[in-house]
Amino acid sequence: MACSQCWENPPALDAAGGGGRVLVDFGGQQAYVAGSADSKAAVLLVCDAFGFEAPNLRKIADRVALSGYFVVVPDFIHRDPYQPDNPNNPGMWVQAHNPLEAFEEAKPIIAALKDKGVSTIGAAGYCWGAKVVAELAKAHEIQAAVMLHPSFVTVDDIKEVKCPIAILGAEIDKTSPPELVKQFEQVLSSNSSIGHFVKIVPGVSHGWAVRYDNDDASAVKSAEEALAEMTDWFNKNLK
Repeated sequence: MACSQCWENPPALDAAGGGGRVLVDFGGQQAYVAGSADSKAAVLLVCDAFGFEAPNLRKIADRVALSGYFVVVPDFIHRDPYQPDNPNNPGMWVQAHNPLEAFEEAKPIIAALKDKGVSTIGAAGYCWGAKVVAELAKAHEIQAAVMLHPSFVTVDDIKEVKCPIAILGAEIDKTSPPELVKQFEQVLSSNSSIGHFVKIVPGVSHGWAVRYDNDDASAVKSAEEALAEMTDWFNKNLK
């Protein structure tokens, strides 16, 4: 499910931001990419409702690339980010952007990565994007998954996960409250064949890992910790 927290703290989008570059066509999608194209390990970052032009998301991509990954941030919402001032939102936006469609669009991107010599692929998704990552993790498409303050993800989804997965939830979250995240952990703990890491981060709200205020030192610190844990998970499972 989604709730009002999914639309809070909208970023000022920047089409030219980040240290990487925008490709018009990567596996059929426009995408922001960062890191060495020769890397044998890749990370797919899946945006929240505000899309791939969000400065913090591109900053995260640049940082993950520094660990040796080729990072791809596809424009799965097709330049149609959530508009807080649209009176028809959020219902209209959710109806127009089904994460299951983005999951299908991710498959050619993964194929393109493999065609260029990538041997291991991880995916991380924020809010709306976490559902896309859940579908990839269920379908043997990736070798490691990370979900950060997920939306739309169900216990049944977690039961079908087939790769190592990390879930970072927020203590203050109406979309995926701690009670639900604990259920996710229980399901994963019952399956010894799937590596997992589940954490409920104290004192933070839904969206904290990507829609943080860069002028708030505490918010930045919490987001940095989430980035470090995500990168560490990929380092353990993709290299």
